[in-house]
Amino acid sequence: MENNKNYQRILEKQLQNIEISEKKPKLLIHACCGPCFTIPHEILKNYFDITILYNNSNIYPKEEHDRRLAELKKYLSDIGVKIEVIETKYDNENYNKDLEPRASDKEGHERCRICFRKRLREGFEYASKNGYEYFGTVMTISRYKNAQDINKIGEQLALEYPTVKWLYADFKKNDGYEKSLIIIKEHEMYFQEYCGCKYSYEAYLKKKATN
Repeated sequence: MENNKNYQRILEKQLQNIEISEKKPKLLIHACCGPCFTIPHEILKNYFDITILYNNSNIYPKEEHDRRLAELKKYLSDIGVKIEVIETKYDNENYNKDLEPRASDKEGHERCRICFRKRLREGFEYASKNGYEYFGTVMTISRYKNAQDINKIGEQLALEYPTVKWLYADFKKNDGYEKSLIIIKEHEMYFQEYCGCKYSYEAYLKKKATN
């Protein structure tokens, strides 16, 4: 059985090399919401020229998609940071065509890996076409996202886009998740109660109805 890697330690080595180079590379980072962007931004802001990619057609319903985007922008405004947020067209119906065959999967299984791969591929594609040196995602800060899966997918996709480096990370390490909760409370941020897709939304509604 393959041993799990400490991806946050790998990130720290990447940041050390960037610090030595005394140059801020261009980083395109996928963000799914404001709360998940908090600690990744704190860690990365001194090392990269950051652009955010909000490509989250998985989020259901559209009102939730728009609310999470608005909260992300509000957080950037609250902390006085000017970071460009690139928004892709919302198309949940077409996005779900690849997920529907795995509709019965439990959270964290193959359906989630398909979802990760779709959004990360979109990110690599955009980064490659627009001259970004690195691409990464904030998703590993979530307790419900498997950092091993996300980083392995990122590593695989990077082989297809040789001009873009994958930014390894496991932002929940070193109490990252707990630290994010403090920032969320300080800024009175909206903190969603389900992952995002319609399948997790349905499971959330069922659980809520039985409580």
